[in-house]
Amino acid sequence: MSACLLWAVLAVLVSTCPVQAAQIDQVQVSASATRTRAVFELSGPVKYKLFQLANPGRVVLDFSDSQLAHGFADAASRGLLKDIRTGRHGKDGVRVVLDLAASAHPRSFLLEPDGKAGYRLVVDLYPAGKVAKVDGNDSGSGKGLSTLGAAALMRGARKVVVAVDAGHGGTDPGATGPNGTHEKTITLEVARDLAKLIDAQPGMTAVLTRKGDYYVGLKQRRMIARKHHADMFVSIHADAYRSSDARGSSVWVLSTHGRVSEAARWLADSQNRSDLLNGANPHDHVLAKVLLNMQQTYAIRASTEIASSVLTNLARLGPTHRDHIERANFVVLRSPDIPSILVETAFITNPVGERKLESATYRKKLAHAILAGVKHYFETTPPRGTWFALQLQRKRGELASNDSSSGNPGSYKVARGDTLSGIAKRYGVSINAIKSANDLNGNLLQAGAVLTIPAG
Repeated sequence: MSACLLWAVLAVLVSTCPVQAAQIDQVQVSASATRTRAVFELSGPVKYKLFQLANPGRVVLDFSDSQLAHGFADAASRGLLKDIRTGRHGKDGVRVVLDLAASAHPRSFLLEPDGKAGYRLVVDLYPAGKVAKVDGNDSGSGKGLSTLGAAALMRGARKVVVAVDAGHGGTDPGATGPNGTHEKTITLEVARDLAKLIDAQPGMTAVLTRKGDYYVGLKQRRMIARKHHADMFVSIHADAYRSSDARGSSVWVLSTHGRVSEAARWLADSQNRSDLLNGANPHDHVLAKVLLNMQQTYAIRASTEIASSVLTNLARLGPTHRDHIERANFVVLRSPDIPSILVETAFITNPVGERKLESATYRKKLAHAILAGVKHYFETTPPRGTWFALQLQRKRGELASNDSSSGNPGSYKVARGDTLSGIAKRYGVSINAIKSANDLNGNLLQAGAVLTIPAG
């Protein structure tokens, strides 16, 4: 009985002990041509919400049950980051506001301790509105450089970017069919059709790795995708085999062996490692390995899901070469941070396959099938902060469909009887977030007013 009483007393003491809040120790900011990175060093795991506000542009981080370390100093402005401001959030939280120097879209992730460093929250800011567009010609002349608004923000929601790669080209004709059709010609036509379909979709934009009959190095194709911050890489080919009986389309992803070997090359390359560790110690090999492994795990899983979806849609055009996705160590698929697939549209060495590929109607059907698979992936697994992510939130009931203002998924027209608390609950955001986004001083709402709803 005395032992039971002792355990009961201990249980009460433990339950009444205050839980120590996580502490935000410091923040480090660095900038490169492709992004600005802020790394918050933490004493432990944190719960946080990130949302974006406009006029002026800023990214807000609300940390629950946390506090700023004594002597915490805001980092100096760099790149897309104009200033960092801090304050209290609610009763026991911290609000960090990242004031933007230019339009940007954020991505964030939390890192667990790796032996040398503790918990860290990484916030990456990517440029929006202007992205250097390269047409893929690797002659070194610099011609073809222009500007593309490929990642324009739609009130906090960006378009997904799909890099469409037409295989072979120029001095590399690829495979040749019995009737003399070159693979490089077919791949460019299908790639153009696919890019047009992608650009016609809401929330999507395409980037072609080549626009004409010229050769682009395999590594450079991946670099073009990365330069445009592509969310997906789709390489188009037409298969060949020594037997003319081989037929059907197929979809490929990178084999695990290729993934590992490319990771070793990335970590050995000082420039890649520096970009990966932007905002942290450039000599921290362990951290670089952890970050790269996170990116690769996501990319290989996403590649498999995309490939499976594309193969399902290609099967509706006729029998596929295999009833499952295939894996190989294709150089063009070796991006460790971008989900990548390779589509073999048909066997061009098969007379029937060649005739199909020569048909503009059939090539358009191929493009529609690939688009359907790609779009299905984005609809079910959208990258954070994209137009597709907002649509999925709305579908799940996390966003209201009331928007008679301009079709903008981030706004709400106040109806009679609406309250701030009710709107906040419906959209899954806090009352303070809505008030901050609309510069509201009180809780009174006027019927007919249009509120900006920040992304959760």
